[in-house]
Amino acid sequence: MNRPTIADIAERAGVSKGAVSFALNGRPGVAEATRARILQVAKEMNWRPHSAARALGGARAEAVGLVIARPARTLGVEPFFAQLLSGLQAGLSVRSVALHLLIVEDAEAEMEVYREWASAHRVDGFVMVDLKVRDPRVEVLEGLGVPAVVLGGPGGHGGLSSVWADDREAMLSVLEYLAALGHRRVAHVAGLPGFRHTQRRVRALRDSVRRLGLADAVSVPTDFSDSEGAAATRTLLSRPRRPTAIVYDSDVMALAGLGVAGEMGVRVPDELSIVAFDDSVLTRIAHPAITALSRDTFVFGRRLAEVMLEVIDEPGPRRDVRTATPRLTVRESTAPPGVLAE
Repeated sequence: MNRPTIADIAERAGVSKGAVSFALNGRPGVAEATRARILQVAKEMNWRPHSAARALGGARAEAVGLVIARPARTLGVEPFFAQLLSGLQAGLSVRSVALHLLIVEDAEAEMEVYREWASAHRVDGFVMVDLKVRDPRVEVLEGLGVPAVVLGGPGGHGGLSSVWADDREAMLSVLEYLAALGHRRVAHVAGLPGFRHTQRRVRALRDSVRRLGLADAVSVPTDFSDSEGAAATRTLLSRPRRPTAIVYDSDVMALAGLGVAGEMGVRVPDELSIVAFDDSVLTRIAHPAITALSRDTFVFGRRLAEVMLEVIDEPGPRRDVRTATPRLTVRESTAPPGVLAE
């Protein structure tokens, strides 16, 4: 069935198209009884304003866009994103604002969606995740002039507002803890190398080698999937002098690494300590339970929503909001390196 038009409503209500336009837009110039009849007919016909017309009228879409260029299968098993999206939508729902989520293949497709949604006024603003080094999406959003908030920082997001936690500080806290336990061979199963937060964690490990007296420190990039996390672990544990501790950039990869250690007969934590960068129910129910960097990701998402709504209400000032750094929660997967491991 075709979308009903103002002309369709006018014909059924027995009035002019001008009267329908006045009534639907809340403008004076039509009797209240006529306005009520027109609105009732529009409701019966399930009429909705066209997005382009709504944009011309300056009305809000009451929606925020989130476009993610990652494999849908990878996102589907990540508790971090589930909690983030829950908190984000909860924060938006306070103002009855919807979250429009779309998963695409790559950054080019993501930027095209930005252009299309902005042109059609599908959303009032965008949340951008997975900030990259020299990220072309920043320039596109700035050029569109749409309210936008980047999840990530510090820096690298141009004139856009941002909400972030300090990945470097968090990574340093893990490395200092492992060094205090006596670990000198530490590996990092990292995420995608183009992400700014991945690079900050990689640099934190590299910069800690001399300060913490590490004999070996290596970062292995992955796509955050359990399969690549497992493959990286298998490679690391096959080395003649394997690491005595591995830090994983996600809880899913840490769990996969724990499975590989069991498969290869490497005891955790006696011969290998494991730390996850994200905490979740997965790290808590694993055996042994996995030491992890903890934060309330739901609250993190809700704070992101609050800043997004502030930017929509007042687009001028740039907001740079630093949230609490994730704190280490020590569980059974970490211990001093055993004699066999050394």
